[in-house]
Amino acid sequence: MENDGPLLTIGELARRVGVPVRTIRFWSDSGLVPPASRTDSDRRLYDAACVARLELVMTLRELGVSLANARSVLDGQVSAAAVAAVHLEALDTEIRALRLRRAVVAAVVKRSADGTEMGMINKLARLSAAERQHIIDDFLAEVFAGLDPSPARFTRWAAAPDLPDDPSAEQVEAWVDLAEMVADRDFREQVRRVVADVGIQVQSGRWLADVERVQDQAEAARQRGVPPDSAEAARIVARILAGAPAGLRRAELLAQLEAATDPRIERYWELTAVISGRGPFPSLQPALEWLAAALRACQDRTEAGQ
Repeated sequence: MENDGPLLTIGELARRVGVPVRTIRFWSDSGLVPPASRTDSDRRLYDAACVARLELVMTLRELGVSLANARSVLDGQVSAAAVAAVHLEALDTEIRALRLRRAVVAAVVKRSADGTEMGMINKLARLSAAERQHIIDDFLAEVFAGLDPSPARFTRWAAAPDLPDDPSAEQVEAWVDLAEMVADRDFREQVRRVVADVGIQVQSGRWLADVERVQDQAEAARQRGVPPDSAEAARIVARILAGAPAGLRRAELLAQLEAATDPRIERYWELTAVISGRGPFPSLQPALEWLAAALRACQDRTEAGQ
C-alpha cells in the first residue's frame, strides 16, 4: 500500500484506531505491526500501510484468532478465510458447550437440586457425544452378549439418541435418567431376560410364531373393550396358543409377558423419545398387559376347574 498520508506517532495511531498505546507497542515489538520508520530520537512512525495492517490484526483478534495465527495471515502463510473457518468451528463448539451448560443449569433449577445432584447432572450431561454413546454401547453389549438378536429388535434398543446441540432442560433430565437407568444392574438383567425370552426366542421359534400378529390381536381386543376375564378373551388366548409351537404352556407365555411389561422398559422408550425430540415408539405395553391379564384369567379358571 502506498503511503498517501502523513506519518503517525504511536500516540496518534492509538487515537485514530482506538487501541491503547501499550497494545500497539506490544504488537509492534512482536513484529505484527512494525513501524514504517523512526525519528532521529527513535520514536516510532506509522504510515497508511501500518494502519491497514493494524486494523487487520484488530479484526483477527476480535474474532479470537491467536497472535501466532494472526502472524501467519499477515505473512501470507495462510489466508484469513482459512483461519476464520477454523475459528468458526471453534466458536460453534463453544456455543454448543454453552447451550448445554445452560440446559444443565436449567435442569438443576427445575429439580431444585442439592449440591450432590447438581454435580451428577453436570457430570453426566457434559460428557462428550462419544462418551455418552459408550454408556449405551456398554449397556447393549451386556444385554445382547452371546445372543443372536433380531435385527429389528436390536436396532430398536440401539436407537438411544444423543443430546441435540441445543438441548432443553427436559432433554438433559431425560438423558440423566436414561444414563442412570442403563447403569442399573437389575434393569440390565431384566432387559436381557426380555430380549432373550421375548425377542430371541421368537426368532428361534421357541414361542410365539408371529409376535406382531399376537400383539395386533391383543391390541384390537383391548381397543374393542373386551374384558381380559371374558369368554371372548379366552377364545383369543386359545387362538394364540393354537398358533404357537407345540408344548407352549400358558404359564410360560405369561412369565415372558410379565417380564416384558416391566414399567421401567416402557420408561426407557419414553426417555429416548424425549431426548430425540421425536414421537415415541408405539407402545406395546397396553396390549401386552391385556394379554397377560387374559392369560391369568384363563389360568385361574383352569385351576378352579371351570
